[in-house]
Amino acid sequence: MKINELLKVKYPLIQGGMANIATGEFAASVSNAGALGLIGAGGMTTEILKENIEKCKQLTDQPFGVNLMMMNPYVDEMAQLVIDEGIKVVTTGAGNPSKYMKAWKEAGILVMPVVPSVALAKRLERSGADAVIVEGTEAGGHIGELTTMALVPQVVEAVSIPVIAAGGIASGKQLLAAYALGASGVQVGTCLLASEECPVHENYKNAIVKAKDTDTTVTGRISGTPVRIIKNRMAKEYIKREKEGASMEELETYTLGSLRKAVLEGDTQSGSLMAGQVAGMVKEIKPVKTIIEDLFHECDMEKEKLINFLGE
Repeated sequence: MKINELLKVKYPLIQGGMANIATGEFAASVSNAGALGLIGAGGMTTEILKENIEKCKQLTDQPFGVNLMMMNPYVDEMAQLVIDEGIKVVTTGAGNPSKYMKAWKEAGILVMPVVPSVALAKRLERSGADAVIVEGTEAGGHIGELTTMALVPQVVEAVSIPVIAAGGIASGKQLLAAYALGASGVQVGTCLLASEECPVHENYKNAIVKAKDTDTTVTGRISGTPVRIIKNRMAKEYIKREKEGASMEELETYTLGSLRKAVLEGDTQSGSLMAGQVAGMVKEIKPVKTIIEDLFHECDMEKEKLINFLGE
């Protein structure tokens, strides 16, 4: 079963819950395009999340969801807010959401945690997850170590719930490959950063469009908090300090507010330009609807090519 049947949307595609980017307005634009838009609660207070939920409800009559980061200091309040607001889909990251699962399930919420390993996927299936989003290290932002190509089929074999592939997907070919690995749908982020509706600064969008295949790097590998971003002065200095043995406190102080600098101010040198390895494939800024339609149209075309190829 493709995930769109479970979510009651046209396309089996979920927009990543990108902190400081995935606003109510942006989520609504994705949902109106036929996919599942997400409001990213990372970096929000409970009050701000509520405002974004209300805004999204005003702008779309299509299904949308909320992404909750388990490390958010307001997560307990937010876990109750999604129930109170009648949210139908919750995705989670940066931790184990098991403590909220019973209440969410009783409220009829579909719960889809992001997982970086087979072990966590199995544990969350036992806790009642309706699906898991399996994110490979190709993705932008906070990442694990395993690649999408290696991790997705292993999770598919290990669980009986739907698996959604994330990380390294920005074309119809990659969408088709995700299906071949056993995924029921995909979650994408980087390709949507370069959409007209995305609220990030134009400088951020242009950095994505200009990026080449080797233009992302990972900060925080040594400290155990890996984050994939576009290479810039901040990234190089962070990695240099990390290798020199800087403490977590020093590194956190150095990067304080860096994502907001990129998103709101368009600071491409000291800002944190989170993006996946597929940034090198994103060549122009287009409407969200066009990006999504192109993905699935190309997937259909590549499927026909593959059938012809295998039939030779």
